[in-house]
Amino acid sequence: MKLILTQEVSGLGAPGDVVDVKPGFGRNFLLPQGLATAWTKGGEKQVTQIKRARGKRQVRDREHALEIKAALESAPVVITARAGDEGRLFGSITVSDIAAAITNTTVDKRKIVLGAPIKLVGKHSVSVRLHPEVSADVTLDVRASKN
Repeated sequence: MKLILTQEVSGLGAPGDVVDVKPGFGRNFLLPQGLATAWTKGGEKQVTQIKRARGKRQVRDREHALEIKAALESAPVVITARAGDEGRLFGSITVSDIAAAITNTTVDKRKIVLGAPIKLVGKHSVSVRLHPEVSADVTLDVRASKN
């Protein structure tokens, strides 16, 4: 079964790649999850469009990834959230919150790796995969909001 990937699937490919998978995997997992669309002759335009968008967001090379890593690791990222008296958060900090708080570079939330859910005020460390060879360790400073 031939499919066009719309999102990155580990071990399979990146957005815009045309892959050949077993019919059950494509029909039962990739298509319902929205990770791929069926390949058609008209899909070639879609492939070029996805690859063009990916090229704008993607880290160009290893040196560019090292520049972004230096920028991310230079200062802690401050996130404010509602918390109780003992420093326990009402909810948790998600990868979307972290991606929104990182302002100096555009980081895709799918590249952020959380070891465990962040549910306490304080300093925490998360990893950001920038390139297959480069990952940045970002320090989060989670603070209680004034509310």
